[in-house]
Amino acid sequence: MFFLEILTTYFSFVLPLLLAVAFFTLYERTILASLQRRQGPNIVGFYGLFQALADGLKLFVKESIRPQSANSFIFLLSPIFTFALAVSAWAVFPRCNGSRLVDLRLSVLYIFAISSLSVHSIIIAGWSSNSKYAFLGGLRSAAQIISYEVTLGSLLISILLRTGSLNFSNVVERQKNVWLRFPIFPILLVFFVTTLAETNRHPFDLPEAEAELVSGYNVEYSARGFALFFLAEYSNIILISALSAIFFLGGWLPFFGLLFIPEAVTFAIKIIIFTTLFVLVRGTLPRYRYDQLRRLGWKVFLPFTLAFIVRYAAFLITFNSFVEFSR
Repeated sequence: MFFLEILTTYFSFVLPLLLAVAFFTLYERTILASLQRRQGPNIVGFYGLFQALADGLKLFVKESIRPQSANSFIFLLSPIFTFALAVSAWAVFPRCNGSRLVDLRLSVLYIFAISSLSVHSIIIAGWSSNSKYAFLGGLRSAAQIISYEVTLGSLLISILLRTGSLNFSNVVERQKNVWLRFPIFPILLVFFVTTLAETNRHPFDLPEAEAELVSGYNVEYSARGFALFFLAEYSNIILISALSAIFFLGGWLPFFGLLFIPEAVTFAIKIIIFTTLFVLVRGTLPRYRYDQLRRLGWKVFLPFTLAFIVRYAAFLITFNSFVEFSR
């Protein structure tokens, strides 16, 4: 019975995530088609609703090809490790007030630790393939994520100064009077651009630049291995959007006092707002050069974030507005 309970909890946790990823890909393709004035998915199922499921089924039934000179064990382990990290990050994430799998006092730090580990799977995927293009893609991703992880850590200090906690529920509760997007609006803009680079999304998708690296670190993967990388990438996008909603839009707190809307629905709408921004950026902006990407992270965002933290802390000291840190 205990094993059955664990299995039921696991599937009740993972299946909604997989469905969300599947329909997010459909949502993205529909928006991009509208931006480019062309037909999107509209054949398979009602308004193309089954297209995402058909694509996923196609990937999982195809033959998986492994390079002869690859390190077989690490080559097969990398996509599994990537997907496992993407799923485990959701374990501490609240869907609404009081609804989560595990309640950690430092749940925000846990999320950032898991996201930092994901670069290891990309590096070993590029190395184990024994392909020069895949290896270059892995190195690019490592350098890119390290560059922007420093800025993300600094951004976390601004949120901590305002909320006094690293627990998701406490962060949301401290925004009952005013959402954080108002007092630290510049940090919201830097956070959004930084998460684009952190998730390897356009215009910072340099590890997968098709014109230069032939899809980068996952070029040698096909079928199920490629599908696991794909699921992990889009799961991380939804996770980052949920983080943005909690940090800056009050999480599951209602819009304009509309208490009749369920908390889960309010939270989902805020997540959709940020995922839509991810898609719109992909459809409108050109890709950065690699040197521009590194310069933006080290010479623009990091100094700006540190300067903002110092000035914001001075402001809180001047007006005696520090929040007592939760234990």
